[in-house]
Amino acid sequence: MKTVIVIGNGMVGYKFCEKFVAKETNEDYKLIVFGDEPRPAYDRVHLSEFFENQDAKALEMASAEWYAENGIKLMINERVTDINREEKTITTANNQNFSYDYLVLATGSSAFVPPIKGVEKKGVFVYRTIEDLEGMLSYAAALKTKNPNAKAAVLGGGLLGLEAGKAVMDMGLEPHIVEFAPKLMPRQLDSRSSQVLQLKLESIGLHIHLSKATNQILGDDAIVGMEFGEDDVLDVEMLVISAGIRPRDELGKSSGLKMGVRGGIVVDHKMQTSDQSIYAIGEIALYNQMIYGLVAPGYEMATVAVDQITGKTDNIMAAEIDMSTKLKLIGVDVASFGEPFMPAAKGHSIIFENKTQHLYKRINVSLDGQRLLGGILVGDASDYSMLHQIYLNSMPIPSDPSQLILPAGDGAASFGSAMDLPDTAVVCSCEAVTKGQVCCSVKDDGNETVKAIAKATKATTGCGGCKPMVTDLVNETLKSLGKVVKERICEHFDYSRQELYDIVKMKNIQDYDELLDTHGKGNGCETCKPLAASLFASIFNETANKQDTIQDTNDRYLANIQRNGTYSVVPRVAGGEISPKQMIAMGRIAQKYDLYTKITGGQRIDMFGAKLHELPLIWEELIAEGFETGQAYGKSLRTVKSCVGSTWCRYGMDESVSFAIEIENRYKGIRSPHKFKGGVSGCIRECAEARGKDFGFIAVEGGWNIYIGGNGGATPKHALLLAEKVDKETAIKYVDRFLMYYIQTAQPLMRTAAWLDKLEGGIDYVKDVVINDCLGIVNQLDTEMQHLADTYKCEWKEAVENPEIRAKYTHFVNSTEEDENIEFVSLREQKMPAPWA
Repeated sequence: MKTVIVIGNGMVGYKFCEKFVAKETNEDYKLIVFGDEPRPAYDRVHLSEFFENQDAKALEMASAEWYAENGIKLMINERVTDINREEKTITTANNQNFSYDYLVLATGSSAFVPPIKGVEKKGVFVYRTIEDLEGMLSYAAALKTKNPNAKAAVLGGGLLGLEAGKAVMDMGLEPHIVEFAPKLMPRQLDSRSSQVLQLKLESIGLHIHLSKATNQILGDDAIVGMEFGEDDVLDVEMLVISAGIRPRDELGKSSGLKMGVRGGIVVDHKMQTSDQSIYAIGEIALYNQMIYGLVAPGYEMATVAVDQITGKTDNIMAAEIDMSTKLKLIGVDVASFGEPFMPAAKGHSIIFENKTQHLYKRINVSLDGQRLLGGILVGDASDYSMLHQIYLNSMPIPSDPSQLILPAGDGAASFGSAMDLPDTAVVCSCEAVTKGQVCCSVKDDGNETVKAIAKATKATTGCGGCKPMVTDLVNETLKSLGKVVKERICEHFDYSRQELYDIVKMKNIQDYDELLDTHGKGNGCETCKPLAASLFASIFNETANKQDTIQDTNDRYLANIQRNGTYSVVPRVAGGEISPKQMIAMGRIAQKYDLYTKITGGQRIDMFGAKLHELPLIWEELIAEGFETGQAYGKSLRTVKSCVGSTWCRYGMDESVSFAIEIENRYKGIRSPHKFKGGVSGCIRECAEARGKDFGFIAVEGGWNIYIGGNGGATPKHALLLAEKVDKETAIKYVDRFLMYYIQTAQPLMRTAAWLDKLEGGIDYVKDVVINDCLGIVNQLDTEMQHLADTYKCEWKEAVENPEIRAKYTHFVNSTEEDENIEFVSLREQKMPAPWA
């Protein structure tokens, strides 16, 4: 029996073990694994999630029991200090010796700490391990006790640096990103995309400092600031260094293996070092004169090393490594693929940019316009998977390549189905799983869910970026087999939302427990409970007060909870029209309760900073002044935006304000699968942005044009024309039907734009349903919408007037005391959440 020793139990070291035990010949080998951290391998890609629950177990890739069950001797907290290549032995820090037949070096990398004066001071950390994060949390907690307004900086504006910035923010410190380069993520993004990313990050509270070279860390014993120049100082009480990585190649150097000029152990296409008994994988391996810091290449290296050691010598590393990647940084999609930067001599670049939406898309195409060579996506990377596949497989592109990145409705091309990909297309780069393997696993092995596919092929178990495409492949393959593809709500209900909608309606079920007892199982969850509450509200037009125990937090308290634990108050201002008397009243109430006020893009006034116990008091006064709930917290109508129309505007074709008010009052309170918004523009100049809404009306000569399915959110899409030059009554009737059909058939949390995209037949089918009555249901849709309009109730009025409902607005179950942990600071003459909230 031959002995294989693995030094390093990070993600790549673990993947080697996983691939090794899957080999039929593994019984011929003894596997010993050394890790110098005090725990088995964990998911370092999602390290920032540790700040959410501080549960190291949640990041664990495999338990210590898994190693034992598979015959692997795991030695954690054990550092290897020496390799004797002649005798084929290794020595540990505890002076233990072990012999090997094959040695695999998977020691990964360590954080690069620049040689800055004062970097050894207290309060300076690196962002690499769980122990690093524990130290940061402890130090930050002590800082906030002494100074609630404490600031922390992150040195490095790359991938890990921005993740560290989010961590600093989550710890309640004022976050600052310091980057030497003149742009963020200099290796992945061009200047324009970096600017868009910077704008987005600054909008959520990060302070960005570019082109900064740190001369020294200030402070006697602990850090108090960073000096960039004689008069250029940033006051901070904590610093997280995330300035890059360095391969942990000390064992390679000390044992005389061939090394790279700048570090890293040189390997060939078999992952062999200059010693044929020693392999190197992951961030320690220098392949093609490069260190690859992504998970996917590391996993591929582990697979090749396993195959080489166990005799499958035909599996070698690809000549070129695809460095394409999709990430979510602080809630922002960022992706790059192929050649993100490309010289003009090689091809053309096509760019779509919308800074107001923090969107940037760039694709690079060949000079002849026939091939996609690469690209960059910031803010919306929903098309990454298909663009990446088009690039990888040299698939044909439209004659006008700009269609690949234009928003829907602006001439965007349809990507088609994932089934159009060749069987050899790698859909999961982390585990090298192809489209053919996924489809065969469904057809031949009966794995008919994404969970089953993940278990069988490991697809989606890495970074998770391939999950949407794998889901599409599973569903399309099942359809090709003549099987019904059902989108189940959750494990407690074996129904789609549409099916459950019909059950509730036909059987007149108005209670969650009854629904669960008769058509579900278990105790329910945070997915099906709010969904059921939404169904009851959509069908019976009941307020959120009736089923408050199954609502999410916002609907339970009829207000959006904010980051510091306070709530927002948003009265309805239909059509954006408000009288001077109402404005004065709102100002008086906001001033009385010291609320932060802001005019919104939906033409109303948001008031922030209300404590839970204050909500009924504030609404009591607002209701007395004639206001009602604006339902900014609900999956329902938000606003109907309007221009000033023909009453005031010399270009106006019709009176848009009164129409918007009529529409908003008609649809207010209606619950739906997701929020929806409307717009009414008095002419084609489109000042109300009606084509960016879920429904919109534009006045033209001869009547109103109706548009549906627009979305101004993270994935902007223009609405599509439903009907043109119709009178007001007909326009309302068509939108009534469209909304009711959407409410009845959409999946949970699906906006109208996504619903329309996925609806077979698209806009033409909707026209057939709501205008031509192809299903024979328009009378029913008309009746149901009219019922919802006729039975509307202001749920805040109900809450204020009902003592039982009002009684729930307390901070503590057993006390009427206020929450003293909520604090505010002053900014721009208004109160703001304290930065640690």
